[in-house]
Parts: sequence; C-alpha cells; structure tokens
Amino acid sequence: MVNDHLSDMIARIKNGYRAAAVAVEIPRTKSVAEVIRVLAEEGYVGQAENKDGKIKVNLKYQGKQPAIMGMRRVSKPGVRIYTKRVSIPKVWGGLGINILSTPEGIMSDKKAKKVKTGGEIICQVW
Repeated sequence: MVNDHLSDMIARIKNGYRAAAVAVEIPRTKSVAEVIRVLAEEGYVGQAENKDGKIKVNLKYQGKQPAIMGMRRVSKPGVRIYTKRVSIPKVWGGLGINILSTPEGIMSDKKAKKVKTGGEIICQVW
C-alpha cells in the first residue's frame, strides 16, 4: 500500500530511466495524472495512456540519454512547501521546472507565473 502516490510516481520514473525501460506503469490518481500531463506538455516524457486504473507512461530519450536528468519531491506529506509567485525558485539555473499545485490546478512554474499565482511546490524536474 502506498501512502504518497507522487513520491511513488517519481521513484518509478527514475527507476525506469535507470533500467533504460521504454515505458513504466504507475497507479492512477488524479494528482499523478495531472503531474504526468504537465511532464508531457513540457516534453520530459512521451505519451501517457490510461488503462485499468494505471497510467502507462512512455519514457523519452535523446539518443541514449534520458530526457529527465533528475527529479526530486519537494513538498512532502509531513512538510509542505508553499511559495508566492514572485519567489518561485529556479531549478538548475532556469533549465528545469517546478511543478506546482495552485488554486487553478497543477501546472509548471512558467504557467503559474503567467497566470500570476503561487502554490505548493510538488516536485522539481531537470
């Protein structure tokens, strides 16, 4: 039984890249589906398919190198990290993204700045 579905998702994606897998299956929850949608929009993963309560995520590679160099959970169930729109931290000097949970939904930091909102930093991807 998994208590933190987002941390489980991050671990599965990282392990899939380490094993040079083509795709990984992740248990489907609303928040996991939204984070996967943001990752696909930003070009970090390929297409995602819903089937039988799971999401099959196609991993993306550039040659033999993974599209995601690193991924880290920031806000955890025990310690929530919130930020204002003006103080959203940069990831890898601006080369990565933060994924935020805002009142308007889950989105990347670039979109949150455009919408002029802050929120909880779910994870960082570079």
